[in-house]
Amino acid sequence: MSAKDNAPPSMDVFLKGLWQENPVFVMLLGMCPVLAVTNKVINCVAMGLSALFVLTMSSLLISLLRNLIPKQVRIASFIIIIATFVTVVDYVIPTISLDLYDSLGAFIQLIVVNCIILGRAEAFAINNPVRHSVLDALGVGMGYGFSLMVLSLMREWSGFGTLFGLRALPEAVTPAALMSIPPGAFFALGTYILVVTAIRNRRKGR
Repeated sequence: MSAKDNAPPSMDVFLKGLWQENPVFVMLLGMCPVLAVTNKVINCVAMGLSALFVLTMSSLLISLLRNLIPKQVRIASFIIIIATFVTVVDYVIPTISLDLYDSLGAFIQLIVVNCIILGRAEAFAINNPVRHSVLDALGVGMGYGFSLMVLSLMREWSGFGTLFGLRALPEAVTPAALMSIPPGAFFALGTYILVVTAIRNRRKGR
């Protein structure tokens, strides 16, 4: 066992994925589902938890098998492992809610080729021990889920006047329909990227 394997897990690994290298607001990865499902908070809860589960479990298994996976079939092996856990999610969500499953559409299956999950497998899990890989996956997965939630809270509240399907605006206030359609997703995403970038730059200045 190498010294790297004996190194204690660092919370820096977790925090890097959660904030410093947030997959949505900083790295701008996985934009397709981010723009598509953030019009409702419940959709983002399901998508965020699904991505977190797949990312954590696939990173754990890839890290466990990192010395056994041949370099020649590494990407193919990653896809098989990720697809296994995506299949689990794809069977679980319909048992919870068919309406939710229909709302998410093909985006659950597309987790298989999500660049965030494949990227962490290639850049981190295959090169690091299990405990570090799990911390990294949890940080990135929670950062992704946090980004989805922030966007969806803004879009559902302003676009539909609801939160989790419950009325959140006075009846006299007309929701901004723009926020419930794709152009609104770009506006919300751009706004949050601007805010996050400003915060990061201010902290660097200090």
